[in-house]
Amino acid sequence: MSSSKIFALVLIAAGLLGLGYGSFSYTQQTHRATLGSLEFSTAERKTVNVPIWVGIGAIVVGGVLFVLGGRKN
Repeated sequence: MSSSKIFALVLIAAGLLGLGYGSFSYTQQTHRATLGSLEFSTAERKTVNVPIWVGIGAIVVGGVLFVLGGRKN
């Protein structure tokens, strides 16, 4: 299987996951201050929403790459 078809399958899977879940979250650790031997930091949880058009676009581009990726001229 060529690398373009593998990349196409990854795009299709990412598009399906984006449509299925709609968002993902992560924790951002920030260093706020140091006072002597004490360190103050905060952990902030952030959420990123994945727009529907991004998921659909990834599926469409992945499908086109999968179909056209194996052709040789």
